[in-house]
Amino acid sequence: MVSIGDGSAFMKFCTSCGSSIILQTPAGDDRERFVCTVCELIHYSNPRVIVGCVPVYEGRVLLCKRAIEPRKNYWTLPAGFMENGETTGHGAARETWEEARARVSNLELYRVFDVPYINQVYMFYLCDLDDGEYGVGPESLETDLYEERDIPWDDIAFPVVYETLREYFADTEVGDFSVRVSAIERGSWRR
Repeated sequence: MVSIGDGSAFMKFCTSCGSSIILQTPAGDDRERFVCTVCELIHYSNPRVIVGCVPVYEGRVLLCKRAIEPRKNYWTLPAGFMENGETTGHGAARETWEEARARVSNLELYRVFDVPYINQVYMFYLCDLDDGEYGVGPESLETDLYEERDIPWDDIAFPVVYETLREYFADTEVGDFSVRVSAIERGSWRR
């Protein structure tokens, strides 16, 4: 599957038999899908789920400076694509280990973002950073714990991370960490 600039996908060949693919609305469906011209297999293209953590230790949040594109050299919460065979919580904890060599516990779903223009869903878990220990994984240049006043706000990698951090510190003031669900539309994010 090849990605197109608008976040949609494009296929040329069937992953099952190798024959050509056409875009059509299958019987009983309500939208176009990629369908094999020979074996008639319908290839569904669904949103990707990104899972991550808001690891907290003594009031500070763990951030990672990205070593990879997109947004290399910018700061983010530890997060990445969910893998098959894992829960969202397990995926968030795995990504935190991979990016920051940190173990986390007491994961509670905190923030969900729909980002339809790039076909993604983000799920962040508020959690404890075990023993305050962390390091640098292969996808990070550096990691560190930050209080709100020290966060490199102008160098945050993604809108969902910026919004999650702002909300976390606001929620800390009032002691309410209710789960929020919202959408980020193309061009809607402004700092």
